[in-house]
Formats: sequence, C-alpha cells, structure tokens
Amino acid sequence: MSKTIIDDGFASYLVEGAKFVGKYQIPELSKHDTFIVPHDMIPFDKRNCVIDKDLAVNFYMHDKMFKQILTATKKYIGELSQFKCVISPDCSLYRDMPLCIQIINTYLNRAVAYYMQKQGIYVIPNIRWGDERSFEFCFDGVPKNDIVCISTYGCIQGCENKYYFKVGLRRMIQVLNPKIVLIYGSMPDSIFSEFSTLTRFVHYESYLSKIKGGNK
Repeated sequence: MSKTIIDDGFASYLVEGAKFVGKYQIPELSKHDTFIVPHDMIPFDKRNCVIDKDLAVNFYMHDKMFKQILTATKKYIGELSQFKCVISPDCSLYRDMPLCIQIINTYLNRAVAYYMQKQGIYVIPNIRWGDERSFEFCFDGVPKNDIVCISTYGCIQGCENKYYFKVGLRRMIQVLNPKIVLIYGSMPDSIFSEFSTLTRFVHYESYLSKIKGGNK
C-alpha cells in the first residue's frame, strides 16, 4: 500500500524530542539567547520575489496559501534557512471556529516552529488568539521574556474585532511578558498605546500596504 501523510499520524518527526506543555500538550519552543529584529518582512508566497535575504519570512496570509509548510515542512527548510529569520505559521484562530480546531492550529504553529528551530533556523513565535476561551492554550509553548510576533492584518476591522484583539494583546503581555513584540500591519494608538511602557513594539507595514498604499 502506498504511503500517505495519514500513515505518519501527526507528522511526528516535527516534534521528535520536544517537551509538551499545558493541558493540551503543545510543543515547547526554545528561548532565544539573543534577539534578532529584522529590518523588514516578506510573506511566504512572495519569498521568491526578493533578492535580499536579510528579512523575516512570515505567513500572514490565508491558511491555504501556506498549507505546504504544514504538510511538507522538510521540503522548505533549505530555502527558509537562507533568510535572517522566520515567523512561525499563522494558523487561524477565528472566534467562530470550533475550539478543537483552534487547539490543533496552535499545535501546528508550535510543531513547525520547533522543527525549524532544530534545523538551525531563528524562529520568532507568532502569537494568535481568538476570544477568551483560547487563552487556555494559545500562549502555551512560547518562552516568557522573549521576542514574539503578532499581526493586525485583517484582524482589527470594526469595534468587535478591535475589542477582542486588545483583550488578547493585554493577556499575551501578562502571560508572556515579551521583551520585544514585532507587529505586522497597522498599529493604531487606540489599541497599542496602553501597553507602550510594558514592552518594545517594532512595527512593520504589511506587504499590500507597501505595494498599494494605505492600511490594509
């Protein structure tokens, strides 16, 4: 019988040797000895459009655009290793998504990040949350007092989305106490000014904003 991805269960090679933490056994990432703050970022699907490799590769796009990094991670290690650093996959945690899928997506974020770290890639954890229910697991596996990355891209349109984003940002800072928070997308004072004395924010304009202009 031909081998399929199902035969490996859950791509166990990604987490070989990992320590699992929290109620849902999320893979734990290694803490950084030094902080690398990239001068810019490039989306995964645009990585071949740049000559400059002194960038961070991010996955702030629709999940289907980077599904291959979840199912065939090994294939992209050599290519991603050429870049300065990689932001861990931004697997969606929508508030109306079943909680079991949110847990799985958090696991995949950390599992791929853990594997990349083992291959020598400097990985900055991407933090994603939904509503308060996700706080039970969405920060698990991320070292405290470290560097993390978040995105507002497509996440803060309308009052309700802004509310949940700010609530999650507040909890993330409380739980992880990050020394540096990279922000991809718009950075309105109405959300971020409250936390400006608690951590160092580094802002990156989204790729579409740079190409088309304006906040996307």
